[in-house]
Amino acid sequence: MAVPGIGMAGPAGVNTTSFQKKSRSKLVSIPGTRPSVQNGQLIVSTGVTSLDYVIGGGLAVGTLLLVEEDRYDSYSRMLLKYFLAEGVVCGHEVFLASDRDHPDEIMQELPSPIVDEVGSVKTKEGQAQPCDQENQDTMTIAWRYQNQPKVQNALASSVRFGHYYDVSKTMEPEVRQAVKCHSFYALQESPTTTELSLLSSPYHALLQSIQSVIRKEGFDVSTPQSKVRNVLRLGLHSLGSPLWGDDLCCTDNPTHCHALTTFLYALRGLLRTSLSVAVVTVPSHLMQNKSVMGQIIRLSDTAIALESFRGSEKETNPLYKDYHGLLHVRQVPRLNCLVCEVPDTKDLAFKLKRKQFTIERLHLPPDLSETVSRVSKIELAGGCGTTATGNKHLDF
Repeated sequence: MAVPGIGMAGPAGVNTTSFQKKSRSKLVSIPGTRPSVQNGQLIVSTGVTSLDYVIGGGLAVGTLLLVEEDRYDSYSRMLLKYFLAEGVVCGHEVFLASDRDHPDEIMQELPSPIVDEVGSVKTKEGQAQPCDQENQDTMTIAWRYQNQPKVQNALASSVRFGHYYDVSKTMEPEVRQAVKCHSFYALQESPTTTELSLLSSPYHALLQSIQSVIRKEGFDVSTPQSKVRNVLRLGLHSLGSPLWGDDLCCTDNPTHCHALTTFLYALRGLLRTSLSVAVVTVPSHLMQNKSVMGQIIRLSDTAIALESFRGSEKETNPLYKDYHGLLHVRQVPRLNCLVCEVPDTKDLAFKLKRKQFTIERLHLPPDLSETVSRVSKIELAGGCGTTATGNKHLDF
């Protein structure tokens, strides 16, 4: 007679075990976003697919991208407009702060998106154009290089994320006005009282404006919201310049040396608790104190620098004739992981084509000049037994 087993469960339908199946937390489904394949973080596109590839797939929601401006603020301003244009196309809300030009003028300069029908015909970034069979037959390659992998200059992921834009055209006003845009113009803001704060007057007013938009528009994730979730894209142009009331670019010992770093520290606190992402441009080439610039980089999640060839000796250098500048990756984010996503190469360059801004791997052209030193014909004819003086016998 079998001994009846002792039941470990309680009454019918009640599970008394403490073990529960671990379920993955469900990410918020928002148009224009996707989870990162590296850390599962919700990411958005910068508007430049090659830049998304460099920084690990895109910008994580709740983080800050720092862009060190080029000398004439041409390409850094273009990156900011790409970021804002991607937000408009995806239906995200936009917040733009500027000190020199009015935010409405910058919004009117956003590049026009390329529709899918045109984009499907157009060769995408990162995909090599197939060669014709006739060209393959006529092209001869040395046998030792035939099995070598082909080098792709363009940077792009295998899965398309984001949109493509035509910088030769501006976005239609109907498309731009379909999303909600918040603006902050430093020259029109009235000064605020900041006796008990380390922030200068424009930074204090800017931080209050951002905080007000996050709370009123429902981007704060700490409070339950009844309406559909969305992403807020923050574009802050040329922070640290004298027009923001900052003297970082004027002297080695600035009076408000901690104003910008304090603002970035407070801004990151707002980003971490909200569905928002920020792109900040800083004129690093004008800052006299480089230690302050190092603190600014450490207070950001991702940091890149643009070095333009315009006005420098590299502009006329034939080695860089195919590019308009260099891209330096200062810092990459470490989110939900112990190690960061390291780019496969650090030699990056950018160029502005007729309709598109792209980032590519830097490959110098081959040296085809006739001034390269060659071995003389006498040495070649003599072989190893001939010295430089022409003697047939070796001297020991």
